[in-house]
Amino acid sequence: MTSDSSGGKKVPVKEITPEEWEKVDQIIAAHKDKSGSLIPVLQQVQEVCGFLPEEVQLRVAEGLNMHPSHVFGVTTFYSFFTLVPRGRNIVRLCMGTACYVQGNNKMLGKLKQKMGIDVDETSDDLRYSLETVRCLGACGLAPVMVINQDTHGLLEIDKAMEVIGEYE
Repeated sequence: MTSDSSGGKKVPVKEITPEEWEKVDQIIAAHKDKSGSLIPVLQQVQEVCGFLPEEVQLRVAEGLNMHPSHVFGVTTFYSFFTLVPRGRNIVRLCMGTACYVQGNNKMLGKLKQKMGIDVDETSDDLRYSLETVRCLGACGLAPVMVINQDTHGLLEIDKAMEVIGEYE
């Protein structure tokens, strides 16, 4: 099931499990009295939960004795924090000049169709999140796509569709 709380984008619903809440509380307790601990706490909590929804941010704020607006300000300022669930596989498609000219604009349409999502969305099964980036720094391999930490270059559309299917 999805909700529409992200500016019109399709956002899958993911509940925080009791086990995840327990780990969140352990992380907060380990950093409770340490100055400057907010970012490391948020990073660790995001690793546990996969994202930082409002209720998690409120728990962190309370546990670290901070105003919730301070926590929210940090989570929305830094791009490595996400407020919505992300897929197990983050697919980043380069749209820099070299990749665009080599066909990544067409590949983007096929990827969106195959995954059933648009750019900056996550599939309902939390398998994929799709992003575009300006440049991946691998222009000699254009067109390029990165899935998680794996770079795939010199892609043709059929090969890209095959590569996507290899990621569970």
